[in-house]
Amino acid sequence: MAREYNISKTARECCSCRAPLAPGQPIVATICESAEEFERKDYCPDCWEAGRAAAGGQGGQDGRAAEPIAVWRTRVPTPKQKKRLFVDDELLVNFFERLDGTEEPARISFRFVLALVLMRKKLLVYDRSDKQPDGTEVWTMHLKGDRQVHKVVNPQMDEDKIAEVSGKLSEILEGEL
Repeated sequence: MAREYNISKTARECCSCRAPLAPGQPIVATICESAEEFERKDYCPDCWEAGRAAAGGQGGQDGRAAEPIAVWRTRVPTPKQKKRLFVDDELLVNFFERLDGTEEPARISFRFVLALVLMRKKLLVYDRSDKQPDGTEVWTMHLKGDRQVHKVVNPQMDEDKIAEVSGKLSEILEGEL
């Protein structure tokens, strides 16, 4: 039966000298077995080399009797910044227009979220809203500088659904770039 092991990320400090490890700094990462789990320990290069010299070129740095079962050189990761997706406005407008007249619910949702994005960018202007006999709400809109009418069905999505569709839309647009 397979076992699952949870190995921690870097502690952002050298486990030997306790000096902070800065983002982008080279480090030596190790995995050691302790009791019934694996433990990650990170070393600044100076402490790693000093420990290797003290152990005669072998493992066992920092007074450990156990030999690391994995050793690799890497860099301290930089804190993740939210990736800003840059998409050309023309591409957004083109995608919005290509989805016009669609009947598929997923595409209707995509077009609605695109309309919200274009409104936020002040490229699409809301004119009015009308209720259809079946209760469907349809927004009448136009692109800034253009009087051509665009009808956008409001699929009545909640915030979670809008976030889900926005995420899928971002994935699609990233693939377009």
